[in-house]
Amino acid sequence: MENKIAIHWFRRDLRLTDNAALFHSLKSGYNVQCIFIFDKEILSQLSDTKDKRVQFIHEQLESINIQLISLGACLDVRHGSPAKIWKELINDYSIAEVYTNHDYEPYAKKRDEEIKSLLKANTIDIYTFKDQVLFDRDDVVKNDGLPYTVYTTYSRRWMEKLKKEGIPNYDYEKYYSHFHLNTKSTFPSLKSIGFTKTDVNFSSHELNDNILYNYKDTRDIPGVSGTSRLSIHLRFGTISIRKLIREAQEHSLTWLNELCWREFYMMILWHFPHVAKSAFKPAYDFIQWRNNEDEFEAWCEGRTGYPIVDAGMRELNETGFMHNRVRMITASFLTKHLLIDWRWGEAYFASKLLDFDLSANNGGWQWAAGSGCDAAPYFRIFNPYLQTQRFDPDFKYIRKWVPEFEDFGYPPPIVEHAIARDRCLQVYKKGLAKK
Repeated sequence: MENKIAIHWFRRDLRLTDNAALFHSLKSGYNVQCIFIFDKEILSQLSDTKDKRVQFIHEQLESINIQLISLGACLDVRHGSPAKIWKELINDYSIAEVYTNHDYEPYAKKRDEEIKSLLKANTIDIYTFKDQVLFDRDDVVKNDGLPYTVYTTYSRRWMEKLKKEGIPNYDYEKYYSHFHLNTKSTFPSLKSIGFTKTDVNFSSHELNDNILYNYKDTRDIPGVSGTSRLSIHLRFGTISIRKLIREAQEHSLTWLNELCWREFYMMILWHFPHVAKSAFKPAYDFIQWRNNEDEFEAWCEGRTGYPIVDAGMRELNETGFMHNRVRMITASFLTKHLLIDWRWGEAYFASKLLDFDLSANNGGWQWAAGSGCDAAPYFRIFNPYLQTQRFDPDFKYIRKWVPEFEDFGYPPPIVEHAIARDRCLQVYKKGLAKK
């Protein structure tokens, strides 16, 4: 068998530049073989064979492979259960060490523990690094070591730490000669893993300076191009969070604040994994949701009779994207107007969003429902009409997605706002009284 090598395991870090674990693997003294595993445990939960996220990952891996081939190496991509694939890799390569970046979701933590045990049994060391966030786990905590549960105080400490410690740089082009010279590894087609290609055009990972300069004034207006549209790239790590934070420091403190929110929700998921399945605030698990399936279907399909809500849902269904302001409006409407369990909406968004990220999606839904760690109070109920007047007064966004909203055939509101508001307050008050 050939000389011992190091493995870099790509997961949510699909790039060769500014990658913490890859940087350390290339400095390890071993030649480095890069791998990626299409996890059957995850893919089996996707109901649509045209899932655009799988296509996005596959395209990014192809790009990485082209870059590696230019360096005399290549990417080894496999499909199966991680434990089974790692047994194959141990058999195929003489592995000394494995390098990968931290993952914070419950399934990922369980998977990683299993792989660590397998590697340990084969006397292979594994090293993991912080990469998808600037600060994680216990990096930003209270003076007593406990995690923050209020964003304002968390962000203040986060900003202080950023100013004091700065941003690490993982520039390792000078180590590119350390890639394992390999031209025989596998790369399955999209079809062979059970998915088919679509005609979607994914947003670029290039930063638009004009958008960042104007972000504070335009980020809440869904009818204009006022957001970075980088969320899918952050989700799968095709762009470095460190690069984005540097750009935010230079161009937009408002955007920097949004990046901080992302890390706050990841920290919450890490410290309080129960939020993935239940309310952060246990009292909110006593809410008696109506869970009307016909109304849920109307919400999913964008035919609630509320144009701003319907526009958001139609945008999501067609493109896999929804403007963040509209995400809040649609989530509030489902949980407060229709009294449908936030977990139903969270799951629907998870199935549709190209940028689906468990921590951010969960955090946003629990914020809207009032059940989260740092949530809107339950009596704050968005009025879709006022939200429209404020953020889409000329109906530019609505006309794009619901062109028939002024026509006779457009459905009447599924529920009157005033009635829904009173009903919500009564149900929440009754449920919270049981705590």
